[in-house]
Amino acid sequence: MSGHRSSGKLRPLQLAAVIFLTVSGGPYGLEQLFSGVGTQGAILLLLVTPLLWDIPTILTVLELNSLMPVTGGYYQWVKHALGLRWAFFEGWWTWLYTFLDLAIYPVLFVTYTSFFFPEIIHYRLIICLAIIWSSALLNILGIVPVGRVSMLLGVIVLAPFLLIFILLLHTGHAHTIPTPSLKGVQLPAVSLGLYYVMWNFLGWDNATTYAGEVRRPVRSYIFSISIAFLLILGIYLMTALSVHWSGIDPTTLDTDNRGFPVLGTLVGGRWLGILVAVGGMAAQMGLYSAVLLSVSRVPQVMADDQLLPTWFCALHRRYKTPYMSILVSSAIVSILVLFTFSDLVVMDIILYGAGLFLEFLALIILRVREPQRPRPFKIPLNIAGLIIMILLPTAIYLIALTGALYSSEKMWGPIALAIGMLLSAAVAWRLVRWRNPNLIL
Repeated sequence: MSGHRSSGKLRPLQLAAVIFLTVSGGPYGLEQLFSGVGTQGAILLLLVTPLLWDIPTILTVLELNSLMPVTGGYYQWVKHALGLRWAFFEGWWTWLYTFLDLAIYPVLFVTYTSFFFPEIIHYRLIICLAIIWSSALLNILGIVPVGRVSMLLGVIVLAPFLLIFILLLHTGHAHTIPTPSLKGVQLPAVSLGLYYVMWNFLGWDNATTYAGEVRRPVRSYIFSISIAFLLILGIYLMTALSVHWSGIDPTTLDTDNRGFPVLGTLVGGRWLGILVAVGGMAAQMGLYSAVLLSVSRVPQVMADDQLLPTWFCALHRRYKTPYMSILVSSAIVSILVLFTFSDLVVMDIILYGAGLFLEFLALIILRVREPQRPRPFKIPLNIAGLIIMILLPTAIYLIALTGALYSSEKMWGPIALAIGMLLSAAVAWRLVRWRNPNLIL
Protein backbone atom coordinates (compact mmCIF):
# COMPACT_ATOMS: atom_id res chain seq x y z
CA MET A 1 0.00 0.00 0.00
CA SER A 2 2.79 2.44 0.86
CA GLY A 3 4.35 2.06 -2.59
CA HIS A 4 1.00 2.84 -4.20
CA ARG A 5 0.56 6.00 -2.14
CA SER A 6 4.01 7.34 -2.95
CA SER A 7 3.45 6.77 -6.68
CA GLY A 8 0.48 9.13 -6.48
CA LYS A 9 2.63 11.97 -5.16
CA LEU A 10 4.37 14.58 -7.30
CA ARG A 11 8.19 14.40 -7.23
CA PRO A 12 10.47 17.48 -7.00
CA LEU A 13 11.52 17.56 -10.67
CA GLN A 14 7.95 16.96 -11.80
CA LEU A 15 6.86 19.75 -9.44
CA ALA A 16 9.53 22.07 -10.87
CA ALA A 17 8.22 21.33 -14.38
CA VAL A 18 4.62 22.01 -13.34
CA ILE A 19 5.66 25.27 -11.60
CA PHE A 20 7.68 26.32 -14.66
CA LEU A 21 4.63 25.81 -16.87
CA THR A 22 2.26 27.36 -14.31
CA VAL A 23 4.33 30.54 -14.05
CA SER A 24 5.97 30.81 -17.45
CA GLY A 25 5.87 28.23 -20.20
CA GLY A 26 8.92 29.84 -21.77
CA PRO A 27 9.29 33.27 -23.39
CA TYR A 28 6.07 32.89 -25.38
CA GLY A 29 3.87 35.90 -24.67
CA LEU A 30 6.84 38.28 -24.31
CA GLU A 31 6.68 39.28 -27.98
CA GLN A 32 4.47 42.27 -27.17
CA LEU A 33 7.07 43.42 -24.62
CA PHE A 34 9.83 43.66 -27.26
CA SER A 35 7.56 45.32 -29.81
CA GLY A 36 6.40 47.88 -27.20
CA VAL A 37 9.57 48.98 -25.37
CA GLY A 38 12.39 47.64 -27.57
CA THR A 39 15.21 45.28 -26.60
CA GLN A 40 16.92 47.65 -24.14
CA GLY A 41 13.65 48.42 -22.36
CA ALA A 42 12.70 44.72 -22.32
CA ILE A 43 15.99 43.73 -20.65
CA LEU A 44 15.58 46.43 -18.01
CA LEU A 45 12.03 45.33 -17.16
CA LEU A 46 13.06 41.66 -17.17
CA LEU A 47 15.83 42.41 -14.66
CA VAL A 48 13.97 44.81 -12.37
CA THR A 49 10.45 43.37 -12.27
CA PRO A 50 11.44 39.92 -10.88
CA LEU A 51 13.37 41.60 -8.06
CA LEU A 52 10.49 43.86 -7.06
CA TRP A 53 7.51 41.68 -8.02
CA ASP A 54 8.57 38.02 -7.87
CA ILE A 55 11.19 37.71 -5.14
CA PRO A 56 8.84 39.10 -2.42
CA THR A 57 6.05 36.86 -3.73
CA ILE A 58 8.23 33.75 -3.82
CA LEU A 59 9.55 34.36 -0.30
CA THR A 60 6.00 34.85 0.97
CA VAL A 61 4.81 31.67 -0.73
CA LEU A 62 7.72 29.62 0.63
CA GLU A 63 7.22 30.79 4.24
CA LEU A 64 3.44 30.36 4.26
CA ASN A 65 3.69 27.01 2.50
CA SER A 66 6.24 25.79 5.03
CA LEU A 67 3.87 26.93 7.78
CA MET A 68 0.82 25.27 6.19
CA PRO A 69 1.68 22.81 3.36
CA VAL A 70 -1.94 21.84 2.73
CA THR A 71 -4.32 21.40 -0.19
CA GLY A 72 -5.89 24.76 -0.95
CA GLY A 73 -2.64 26.69 -0.43
CA TYR A 74 -3.22 30.45 -0.42
CA TYR A 75 -6.94 30.05 0.40
CA GLN A 76 -6.07 28.17 3.60
CA TRP A 77 -3.39 30.71 4.59
CA VAL A 78 -5.78 33.66 4.26
CA LYS A 79 -8.53 31.74 6.04
CA HIS A 80 -6.24 30.99 9.00
CA ALA A 81 -4.97 34.58 9.23
CA LEU A 82 -7.94 36.74 8.23
CA GLY A 83 -11.00 34.53 8.63
CA LEU A 84 -13.52 32.89 6.35
CA ARG A 85 -14.84 36.06 4.68
CA TRP A 86 -11.46 37.17 3.35
CA ALA A 87 -10.61 33.59 2.45
CA PHE A 88 -13.73 33.61 0.29
CA PHE A 89 -12.58 36.86 -1.34
CA GLU A 90 -9.16 35.30 -1.95
CA GLY A 91 -10.66 32.18 -3.51
CA TRP A 92 -13.19 34.14 -5.55
CA TRP A 93 -10.65 36.63 -6.96
CA THR A 94 -8.16 33.87 -7.71
CA TRP A 95 -10.83 31.80 -9.39
CA LEU A 96 -11.81 34.74 -11.62
CA TYR A 97 -8.27 35.81 -12.55
CA THR A 98 -7.31 32.22 -13.33
CA PHE A 99 -10.23 31.92 -15.72
CA LEU A 100 -8.87 35.00 -17.49
CA ASP A 101 -5.38 33.50 -17.43
CA LEU A 102 -6.58 30.19 -18.83
CA ALA A 103 -8.43 31.92 -21.66
CA ILE A 104 -5.14 33.40 -22.94
CA TYR A 105 -3.42 30.08 -23.69
CA PRO A 106 -5.78 28.59 -26.30
CA VAL A 107 -5.77 31.98 -28.10
CA LEU A 108 -1.94 31.99 -28.24
CA PHE A 109 -1.97 28.33 -29.31
CA VAL A 110 -3.96 29.30 -32.40
CA THR A 111 -1.50 32.17 -33.04
CA TYR A 112 1.50 29.82 -33.16
CA THR A 113 -0.38 27.16 -35.11
CA SER A 114 -1.15 29.77 -37.77
CA PHE A 115 2.59 29.77 -38.58
CA PHE A 116 1.93 26.46 -40.36
CA PHE A 117 -1.67 26.94 -41.36
CA PRO A 118 -2.61 30.64 -41.68
CA GLU A 119 -6.20 29.70 -42.49
CA ILE A 120 -6.62 28.10 -39.05
CA ILE A 121 -7.42 31.58 -37.68
CA HIS A 122 -10.89 31.10 -39.17
CA TYR A 123 -11.38 28.05 -36.90
CA ARG A 124 -10.04 29.78 -33.78
CA LEU A 125 -13.00 29.02 -31.52
CA ILE A 126 -13.13 25.32 -32.45
CA ILE A 127 -9.40 24.86 -31.77
CA CYS A 128 -9.67 26.73 -28.45
CA LEU A 129 -12.52 24.51 -27.30
CA ALA A 130 -10.58 21.37 -28.28
CA ILE A 131 -7.63 22.49 -26.11
CA ILE A 132 -9.88 23.38 -23.18
CA TRP A 133 -11.68 20.06 -23.06
CA SER A 134 -8.70 17.80 -23.81
CA SER A 135 -6.87 19.49 -20.91
CA ALA A 136 -9.91 18.92 -18.71
CA LEU A 137 -9.68 15.19 -19.48
CA LEU A 138 -5.95 15.11 -18.65
CA ASN A 139 -6.57 16.84 -15.30
CA ILE A 140 -9.36 14.43 -14.42
CA LEU A 141 -6.87 11.58 -14.90
CA GLY A 142 -4.81 12.98 -11.99
CA ILE A 143 -1.79 15.04 -10.91
CA VAL A 144 0.97 12.57 -11.79
CA PRO A 145 0.04 12.40 -15.51
CA VAL A 146 0.02 16.21 -15.52
CA GLY A 147 3.51 16.21 -13.94
CA ARG A 148 4.91 13.75 -16.48
CA VAL A 149 3.41 15.61 -19.43
CA SER A 150 4.74 18.89 -18.00
CA MET A 151 8.32 17.58 -17.99
CA LEU A 152 8.04 16.54 -21.65
CA LEU A 153 6.42 19.85 -22.66
CA GLY A 154 9.06 21.80 -20.73
CA VAL A 155 11.81 20.27 -22.90
CA ILE A 156 9.87 21.02 -26.11
CA VAL A 157 9.35 24.64 -24.98
CA LEU A 158 12.98 25.37 -24.05
CA ALA A 159 14.84 23.55 -26.86
CA PRO A 160 14.07 26.01 -29.72
CA PHE A 161 15.26 29.06 -27.75
CA LEU A 162 18.44 27.28 -26.71
CA LEU A 163 19.05 26.45 -30.38
CA ILE A 164 18.52 30.08 -31.41
CA PHE A 165 20.96 31.25 -28.73
CA ILE A 166 23.62 28.67 -29.67
CA LEU A 167 23.33 29.43 -33.39
CA LEU A 168 23.76 33.15 -32.74
CA LEU A 169 26.80 32.47 -30.55
CA HIS A 170 28.44 30.58 -33.43
CA THR A 171 27.76 33.22 -36.08
CA GLY A 172 29.60 36.42 -36.83
CA HIS A 173 27.08 38.60 -34.98
CA ALA A 174 28.48 41.09 -32.51
CA HIS A 175 27.81 39.64 -29.09
CA THR A 176 27.46 42.95 -27.28
CA ILE A 177 25.33 43.25 -24.16
CA PRO A 178 22.74 45.99 -24.68
CA THR A 179 22.50 48.68 -22.01
CA PRO A 180 19.19 48.29 -20.14
CA SER A 181 17.26 51.51 -20.68
CA LEU A 182 13.78 52.96 -21.07
CA LYS A 183 15.03 56.16 -22.67
CA GLY A 184 12.48 57.56 -25.07
CA VAL A 185 9.76 55.06 -24.05
CA GLN A 186 6.45 56.64 -23.03
CA LEU A 187 4.68 55.74 -19.74
CA PRO A 188 1.78 53.88 -21.44
CA ALA A 189 4.25 51.60 -23.25
CA VAL A 190 6.19 51.02 -20.01
CA SER A 191 2.93 50.22 -18.23
CA LEU A 192 1.86 47.62 -20.78
CA GLY A 193 5.42 46.27 -20.76
CA LEU A 194 5.16 45.81 -16.99
CA TYR A 195 1.88 43.97 -17.44
CA TYR A 196 3.45 41.57 -19.95
CA VAL A 197 6.45 40.88 -17.68
CA MET A 198 4.27 40.54 -14.57
CA TRP A 199 2.01 38.14 -16.44
CA ASN A 200 4.99 36.08 -17.61
CA PHE A 201 6.16 35.81 -13.97
CA LEU A 202 2.72 35.18 -12.46
CA GLY A 203 1.42 32.21 -10.46
CA TRP A 204 3.94 31.15 -7.79
CA ASP A 205 1.15 30.83 -5.22
CA ASN A 206 -1.00 28.78 -7.62
CA ALA A 207 1.49 25.96 -7.35
CA THR A 208 0.72 25.49 -3.63
CA THR A 209 -2.95 24.52 -3.97
CA TYR A 210 -2.02 20.84 -4.40
CA ALA A 211 0.72 20.75 -1.71
CA GLY A 212 -1.07 17.79 -0.13
CA GLU A 213 -0.33 15.81 -3.31
CA VAL A 214 3.44 16.52 -3.28
CA ARG A 215 6.10 14.30 -1.68
CA ARG A 216 7.86 16.08 1.23
CA PRO A 217 6.12 19.35 0.32
CA VAL A 218 8.20 21.85 2.32
CA ARG A 219 11.56 20.69 0.98
CA SER A 220 10.20 19.97 -2.50
CA TYR A 221 8.69 23.45 -2.92
CA ILE A 222 11.90 25.24 -1.85
CA PHE A 223 13.91 23.19 -4.35
CA SER A 224 11.36 23.25 -7.17
CA ILE A 225 10.48 26.97 -6.97
CA SER A 226 14.18 27.91 -6.90
CA ILE A 227 14.90 25.77 -9.98
CA ALA A 228 11.84 27.14 -11.81
CA PHE A 229 12.70 30.79 -11.03
CA LEU A 230 16.30 30.49 -12.25
CA LEU A 231 15.17 28.64 -15.35
CA ILE A 232 12.49 31.23 -16.17
CA LEU A 233 14.74 34.25 -15.62
CA GLY A 234 17.57 32.61 -17.56
CA ILE A 235 15.51 31.72 -20.62
CA TYR A 236 13.91 35.19 -20.70
CA LEU A 237 17.27 36.99 -20.62
CA MET A 238 18.74 34.52 -23.13
CA THR A 239 15.84 35.27 -25.47
CA ALA A 240 16.32 39.04 -25.03
CA LEU A 241 19.99 38.67 -26.01
CA SER A 242 18.98 36.56 -29.01
CA VAL A 243 16.57 39.27 -30.17
CA HIS A 244 19.34 41.87 -29.83
CA TRP A 245 22.03 39.79 -31.58
CA SER A 246 19.74 38.77 -34.44
CA GLY A 247 19.25 42.40 -35.48
CA ILE A 248 15.52 41.83 -35.99
CA ASP A 249 13.16 44.80 -35.77
CA PRO A 250 11.45 44.21 -32.37
CA THR A 251 8.19 45.70 -33.65
CA THR A 252 7.81 42.70 -35.99
CA LEU A 253 7.67 40.29 -33.03
CA ASP A 254 4.13 41.04 -31.87
CA THR A 255 1.61 38.23 -32.02
CA ASP A 256 -0.09 39.78 -35.06
CA ASN A 257 3.03 38.72 -36.97
CA ARG A 258 2.99 35.24 -35.37
CA GLY A 259 5.58 36.13 -32.71
CA PHE A 260 8.85 34.31 -32.03
CA PRO A 261 8.62 31.86 -34.98
CA VAL A 262 9.61 34.88 -37.10
CA LEU A 263 12.83 35.15 -35.03
CA GLY A 264 13.49 31.43 -35.45
CA THR A 265 13.09 31.67 -39.22
CA LEU A 266 15.47 34.64 -39.40
CA VAL A 267 18.19 32.90 -37.36
CA GLY A 268 18.01 29.31 -38.62
CA GLY A 269 15.59 29.13 -41.51
CA ARG A 270 12.14 27.64 -41.90
CA TRP A 271 12.94 24.50 -39.88
CA LEU A 272 13.81 26.53 -36.76
CA GLY A 273 10.74 28.72 -37.21
CA ILE A 274 8.70 25.49 -37.20
CA LEU A 275 10.42 24.29 -34.00
CA VAL A 276 9.67 27.60 -32.27
CA ALA A 277 6.04 27.43 -33.38
CA VAL A 278 5.76 23.83 -32.12
CA GLY A 279 7.31 24.96 -28.82
CA GLY A 280 4.73 27.75 -28.61
CA MET A 281 1.92 25.28 -29.15
CA ALA A 282 3.39 22.97 -26.46
CA ALA A 283 3.82 25.91 -24.07
CA GLN A 284 0.16 26.88 -24.28
CA MET A 285 -0.97 23.28 -23.80
CA GLY A 286 1.37 22.86 -20.81
CA LEU A 287 0.41 26.18 -19.25
CA TYR A 288 -3.27 25.44 -19.61
CA SER A 289 -3.06 22.00 -17.99
CA ALA A 290 -0.78 23.18 -15.16
CA VAL A 291 -2.90 26.24 -14.29
CA LEU A 292 -6.14 24.25 -14.50
CA LEU A 293 -4.58 21.76 -12.08
CA SER A 294 -4.05 24.52 -9.51
CA VAL A 295 -7.38 26.33 -9.83
CA SER A 296 -9.49 23.16 -9.75
CA ARG A 297 -8.37 22.49 -6.14
CA VAL A 298 -9.60 25.85 -4.80
CA PRO A 299 -13.38 25.42 -5.37
CA GLN A 300 -13.05 22.00 -3.74
CA VAL A 301 -11.77 23.39 -0.42
CA MET A 302 -14.21 26.33 -0.59
CA ALA A 303 -17.07 23.85 -0.98
CA ASP A 304 -15.73 21.95 2.03
CA ASP A 305 -16.22 25.20 4.01
CA GLN A 306 -19.81 25.53 2.64
CA LEU A 307 -18.84 28.60 0.60
CA LEU A 308 -19.76 26.91 -2.68
CA PRO A 309 -22.33 24.21 -3.49
CA THR A 310 -21.37 20.82 -2.09
CA TRP A 311 -21.26 19.19 -5.51
CA PHE A 312 -17.95 21.03 -6.03
CA CYS A 313 -16.51 18.53 -3.54
CA ALA A 314 -17.32 15.62 -5.82
CA LEU A 315 -14.27 13.49 -6.59
CA HIS A 316 -13.99 11.17 -9.54
CA ARG A 317 -14.82 7.63 -8.44
CA ARG A 318 -11.67 6.15 -10.00
CA TYR A 319 -9.08 8.97 -10.19
CA LYS A 320 -10.06 10.85 -6.98
CA THR A 321 -9.74 14.23 -8.72
CA PRO A 322 -12.20 17.17 -8.32
CA TYR A 323 -13.78 16.50 -11.69
CA MET A 324 -16.84 18.72 -11.17
CA SER A 325 -14.60 21.71 -10.41
CA ILE A 326 -12.52 20.94 -13.52
CA LEU A 327 -15.63 20.72 -15.72
CA VAL A 328 -17.15 23.97 -14.40
CA SER A 329 -13.84 25.83 -14.82
CA SER A 330 -13.55 24.54 -18.39
CA ALA A 331 -17.08 25.66 -19.24
CA ILE A 332 -16.41 29.25 -18.03
CA VAL A 333 -13.08 29.49 -19.90
CA SER A 334 -14.87 28.33 -23.06
CA ILE A 335 -16.70 31.70 -22.99
CA LEU A 336 -13.73 33.91 -22.04
CA VAL A 337 -11.64 32.90 -25.09
CA LEU A 338 -13.66 35.52 -26.99
CA PHE A 339 -11.62 38.35 -25.34
CA THR A 340 -8.38 39.80 -26.81
CA PHE A 341 -4.89 38.98 -25.50
CA SER A 342 -4.10 42.48 -24.13
CA ASP A 343 -7.49 42.85 -22.42
CA LEU A 344 -7.11 39.48 -20.71
CA VAL A 345 -3.58 40.29 -19.47
CA VAL A 346 -4.59 43.63 -17.92
CA MET A 347 -7.68 42.17 -16.19
CA ASP A 348 -5.64 39.18 -15.08
CA ILE A 349 -2.99 41.25 -13.28
CA ILE A 350 -5.53 43.55 -11.58
CA LEU A 351 -7.36 40.60 -10.02
CA TYR A 352 -4.16 38.70 -9.22
CA GLY A 353 -2.67 41.71 -7.41
CA ALA A 354 -5.71 42.00 -5.13
CA GLY A 355 -5.48 38.35 -4.11
CA LEU A 356 -1.72 38.59 -3.65
CA PHE A 357 -2.16 41.54 -1.27
CA LEU A 358 -4.28 39.33 1.01
CA GLU A 359 -1.47 36.76 1.08
CA PHE A 360 1.01 39.47 2.09
CA LEU A 361 -1.35 40.49 4.91
CA ALA A 362 -1.61 36.84 5.99
CA LEU A 363 2.19 36.63 6.16
CA ILE A 364 2.46 39.62 8.52
CA ILE A 365 -0.55 38.67 10.68
CA LEU A 366 0.71 35.10 11.22
CA ARG A 367 4.19 36.39 12.08
CA VAL A 368 2.62 38.63 14.77
CA ARG A 369 0.03 36.16 16.02
CA GLU A 370 2.04 32.91 15.87
CA PRO A 371 5.72 33.87 16.12
CA GLN A 372 6.72 30.55 17.72
CA ARG A 373 4.95 28.28 15.26
CA PRO A 374 7.49 26.12 13.35
CA ARG A 375 8.46 27.51 9.94
CA PRO A 376 10.97 25.28 8.14
CA PHE A 377 11.48 28.23 5.79
CA LYS A 378 11.41 31.72 7.31
CA ILE A 379 12.12 35.01 5.55
CA PRO A 380 15.10 36.58 7.42
CA LEU A 381 13.27 39.87 8.05
CA ASN A 382 11.43 41.35 11.02
CA ILE A 383 7.93 42.84 10.74
CA ALA A 384 9.21 46.24 9.54
CA GLY A 385 11.36 44.50 6.94
CA LEU A 386 8.39 42.45 5.72
CA ILE A 387 6.30 45.61 5.31
CA ILE A 388 9.05 47.23 3.22
CA MET A 389 9.34 44.04 1.16
CA ILE A 390 5.60 44.07 0.47
CA LEU A 391 5.69 47.73 -0.64
CA LEU A 392 7.92 46.76 -3.60
CA PRO A 393 5.41 44.63 -5.54
CA THR A 394 2.63 47.01 -4.49
CA ALA A 395 4.51 49.89 -6.14
CA ILE A 396 5.02 47.92 -9.37
CA TYR A 397 1.30 47.04 -9.38
CA LEU A 398 0.24 50.69 -8.96
CA ILE A 399 2.69 51.97 -11.60
CA ALA A 400 1.37 49.46 -14.13
CA LEU A 401 -2.24 50.32 -13.33
CA THR A 402 -1.61 54.08 -13.56
CA GLY A 403 0.11 53.72 -16.90
CA ALA A 404 -2.74 51.58 -18.25
CA LEU A 405 -5.27 54.23 -17.24
CA TYR A 406 -3.32 56.87 -19.16
CA SER A 407 -2.47 54.64 -22.13
CA SER A 408 -5.65 54.93 -24.16
CA GLU A 409 -9.40 54.83 -23.85
CA LYS A 410 -9.28 51.20 -24.99
CA MET A 411 -7.94 50.18 -21.58
CA TRP A 412 -10.79 51.75 -19.62
CA GLY A 413 -13.17 48.94 -20.59
CA PRO A 414 -10.98 46.04 -19.37
CA ILE A 415 -9.99 47.95 -16.22
CA ALA A 416 -13.65 48.73 -15.39
CA LEU A 417 -14.57 45.08 -15.98
CA ALA A 418 -11.73 43.91 -13.73
CA ILE A 419 -12.86 46.29 -10.96
CA GLY A 420 -16.39 44.96 -11.39
CA MET A 421 -15.03 41.43 -10.94
CA LEU A 422 -13.27 42.52 -7.74
CA LEU A 423 -16.50 44.01 -6.37
CA SER A 424 -18.46 40.89 -7.34
CA ALA A 425 -16.75 39.08 -4.44
CA ALA A 426 -18.73 41.20 -1.95
CA VAL A 427 -22.01 40.41 -3.76
CA ALA A 428 -21.18 36.70 -3.87
CA TRP A 429 -20.31 36.76 -0.17
CA ARG A 430 -23.72 38.23 0.69
CA LEU A 431 -25.35 35.41 -1.28
CA VAL A 432 -23.29 32.85 0.62
CA ARG A 433 -24.29 34.37 3.98
CA TRP A 434 -27.94 34.46 2.90
CA ARG A 435 -27.77 30.82 1.84
CA ASN A 436 -25.90 29.77 5.02
CA PRO A 437 -26.97 32.13 7.84
CA ASN A 438 -25.40 29.83 10.44
CA LEU A 439 -22.00 29.84 8.78
CA ILE A 440 -19.19 29.91 11.35
CA LEU A 441 -16.97 32.88 10.46
